Amino acid sequence: MTSRTAAGAPRSVVGAHGLQLRLPQRWEARLYLRDEPAEEGESLNPVVHLANFALPPGRGDFGSGAVEVMGPGQAFIALLEYEAAEAGTPLFAARGVPRPRVADFAPNALQRRLPGQLGVQRFFTENGRAFCLYVVLGSREHATGLVGEVCGVLEHLEVGRR
Repeated sequence: MTSRTAAGAPRSVVGAHGLQLRLPQRWEARLYLRDEPAEEGESLNPVVHLANFALPPGRGDFGSGAVEVMGPGQAFIALLEYEAAEAGTPLFAARGVPRPRVADFAPNALQRRLPGQLGVQRFFTENGRAFCLYVVLGSREHATGLVGEVCGVLEHLEVGRR
């Protein structure tokens, strides 16, 4: 499904499991349910991967398999939903989808440190649902523009009831 922006450029719309995104040009997304629970007794929650490069198959929840092939001018976003009972707990106390700033990114925030890359991880609750947002930037040199792109993608994320 696509829609048109005011300038007439097409935008892809991706939606399922109470999540919907309108993607700018050059961005792609995969939205799926985990194949198996991360822990015993956990339900199969949605995972969203977004990138301004072609997403390779066989990615891990936090982007392993994708971040290794990123270039310096590229960005990767993972949005993972956690159990509903976690919503509003201290870890997920922040309300609303975060909008990271350049100063929030650091190499030490990466799940796996790769040369030149920067990351940020934020936990939050939106519409009674608990999420982790994990973002990787390809380089500090391109960070300002990439953070602008990432925030542009996140502003078009809609979280409804599941």
